[in-house]
Amino acid sequence: MRPFPRAARRRLAAATVVCSVAVGGLSVPLAGAEDDLRDRQKQVQKDIDHAHDELEHSSDRLRKATRRLETAVARLDAAEAELADARTRLGAARALDRRMAARLEAAVARLASAREALAQGQEALEAQRERVTDTITSIYEQGDPELLAFAAILDAQTPEDLTRQMGAQDIMVGRETRAYDDLHAAEVLLEVRENNVEDAKNAVAEERRDAAAHLDTMRALHEETRLAQVKVRELVQDRRSARQSASRAKAKDRVVLARLRAEEREIKQKILEAARRARQRSSGYQGTTDGLLMRPSAGPITSPYGYREHPIYHYWGMHDGTDFGAACGSPLYAVDSGTVISAYHSSVYGKRLYVNLGQVNGRMLTAVYNHASRYTVGVGDRVERGQVVGYVGSTGWSTGCHLHFTMLRNGEHTDPMPYF
Repeated sequence: MRPFPRAARRRLAAATVVCSVAVGGLSVPLAGAEDDLRDRQKQVQKDIDHAHDELEHSSDRLRKATRRLETAVARLDAAEAELADARTRLGAARALDRRMAARLEAAVARLASAREALAQGQEALEAQRERVTDTITSIYEQGDPELLAFAAILDAQTPEDLTRQMGAQDIMVGRETRAYDDLHAAEVLLEVRENNVEDAKNAVAEERRDAAAHLDTMRALHEETRLAQVKVRELVQDRRSARQSASRAKAKDRVVLARLRAEEREIKQKILEAARRARQRSSGYQGTTDGLLMRPSAGPITSPYGYREHPIYHYWGMHDGTDFGAACGSPLYAVDSGTVISAYHSSVYGKRLYVNLGQVNGRMLTAVYNHASRYTVGVGDRVERGQVVGYVGSTGWSTGCHLHFTMLRNGEHTDPMPYF
């Protein structure tokens, strides 16, 4: 049996749908903290007062609905994380896109500037060529500089004339040389500007190629983000549907549990009536209870009586019996001699068997077997200590073959272990 505790502290489980309660673990207050302790006690009492509204057990139907809800929530969390990641990468891609656009714009501006400079260089070169032409024409209008220089030597009358005429010819030759040097410089500068234009054109082409490739990346990221958004919307609907299914399963389980509580109240009245008759006869056992009963199953104890973490919903709550992890079909033994007072099938506990063991220290003890595959005795039968009364099964709200053994003392749950 995997029961929800009756008086356990409420805690949301499985995304607020499957609720359970648990009580326990009150710590000892520090000195001077009495008010805090009283407040906590009041809160615990409120939890206990409302505990009857919560599920004590979990049906297979509710477990499946809860697992579906937990799966939907987990998938939604993962999808939302994927969407956030896609949006982050899309944001980074957009930032890169802006930077690439700025680089392309700058490259285009550099190309325009280089082309303008080239045009200016071409104009300057043409102007320089015209100046060279004019200079050379002017020089040669006065005669061939080399012939003039030779004639000057022949015509010189004195060394001073020769020096003066040679100086004049040097000036003419210098003008020619400078004109050609300036033309060459203009040609070199124009070549540099042509290279700058070519480099700028290559830079623009490269930036455009990168922008085109990045555009494909942007499109892919947009599509990935769109699909992630669609997935999130679908999973939100799945979660809503799973929550509704779990709510319906919870409502059905409450109906079943209400029926179970009514059956248990009737049986409790039978137990109390038997206890009154026993007291009138002054019968019963008085003495130590250690070793009074034998174990109902040879299987190991897998979950003791008391507060524990629920194996399905993982809240801290009361486990009202002791679980024996016996294999399917293993025998169940009468813990002591007694009389079968009830045997029926419960949607919650499966096949149940109540065996009245008589009075022990003034209180009526009743052994309750749950989840059996079948029993070999019926109501009114007398059983003897160690007799096989049934076989281990997994009927009712059970997650696997085991015996959920409950001990009732005057109809109230108690820990069976002090009696073994």
